[in-house]
Amino acid sequence: MNTRIYNVRILTMEEGGKITEGEVWIEDDTIVCVGQPKETAKRKWDLEIDGKQNLLMPGFKNAHTHSAMTFLRSYADDMKLNEWLHTRVFPAEAKLTGEDVYWLTKLAILEYLTSGITSIFDMYMYRKDGARAAIDTGFRNVFCESINDFGGTVEEVEEDYLTYNKDKSKLISYQLGFHAEYTTSREKMEGIAALSKKYAAPVYVHCSETKQEVEDCKKRTGMTPPVYMDTLGLFEHGGGLFHGVHMEEADFEVVKKKGLYIVTNPASNLKLASGIAPVKKYLNMGIPIAIGTDGPASNNCLDMFREMFLVTGLQKVLYDDPEAVPAMEVLKMATVNGAHAMGLAECDTLHVGKKADLILIDLEQPNMQPLHHIEKNLVYSGSKQNVKMTMIAGKVLYQNGEFYLDSSKEEIYKEAEKTVRRILKEQE
Repeated sequence: MNTRIYNVRILTMEEGGKITEGEVWIEDDTIVCVGQPKETAKRKWDLEIDGKQNLLMPGFKNAHTHSAMTFLRSYADDMKLNEWLHTRVFPAEAKLTGEDVYWLTKLAILEYLTSGITSIFDMYMYRKDGARAAIDTGFRNVFCESINDFGGTVEEVEEDYLTYNKDKSKLISYQLGFHAEYTTSREKMEGIAALSKKYAAPVYVHCSETKQEVEDCKKRTGMTPPVYMDTLGLFEHGGGLFHGVHMEEADFEVVKKKGLYIVTNPASNLKLASGIAPVKKYLNMGIPIAIGTDGPASNNCLDMFREMFLVTGLQKVLYDDPEAVPAMEVLKMATVNGAHAMGLAECDTLHVGKKADLILIDLEQPNMQPLHHIEKNLVYSGSKQNVKMTMIAGKVLYQNGEFYLDSSKEEIYKEAEKTVRRILKEQE
């Protein structure tokens, strides 16, 4: 399929790039022209989109989420993390089926599309069904392994690693990981470390989210979570930490030395009163940062615009510095850094040869006027209402409030509600 997007402002997100005007041409799932076309021969287009001087840019990358937790949205709120997990989340999750996860993931995908999110780093169970949901809708999903003492074996992890990285669907890939140090035995962590060494693969994990988590680890091991996990050989091939809120000096050195990404989740950390990640310090040390929404049970919103504002706003207050974490740095976290953290280098910028995962931003909404600085508008005043179109792998999945998927939103809502009602009844 050949697609032409013309009469559009273009933000490529390449280093040092400025907003330009021109066109973007797409063949199947790949960008073949960005800017002013040099060809003079008339092409035959399957789809032409008039950008009407709005902004075309790479889609946002949600670098940490638990999609199927949509069924717990607003079900277990205003609780401490440990109580929230063990008394509400884990018991409810134990009642899920693969078919539940299929529809609940589809519900999350609807929300991702309205927020301009074109790929996710999804850490959840029933991966076969989550993959089916992504493939059926045309959404890009990178799975992050979540093995822990409640389920999963190292042998199963290796099987999934090989299965989901076979490229049987270009939309699905997989990275090694485990839930957290406090939920995973040393034996299993060492098993993941062995797989990382075998395949030269990065490892990702929830880490240093709460003070209690850090103190408990120090009591058990005499070390903080990042230092302890590093002694097990888990980060020899890089990877990343989800959250990274409560860090000691030795932890920063591990992250820097091992080339780890920090994936910050500001809304979730605020709602659970976990704390504020030291993003400015990470940046000062040259540590790359990506952004995640976390799951819809702890956030409860899958909205990258809100996350972007919180990333910069919280740092300004935390460091008493209005210059902390400028808007363009935040945009880089939400696009380029997220892509690289997830292993999606082919989806990071708008450039010839890259995948056509892009969004069209409505600049005619009042919250984007005047156009003094469009990039800053995106971070400081932008919202989901500005997403006119979301395209993944060259296919328009959302445009002007309408979804173009294999299932209607009404069917998805109905199936998700059915799951919620069944589980709540069983909880009684």
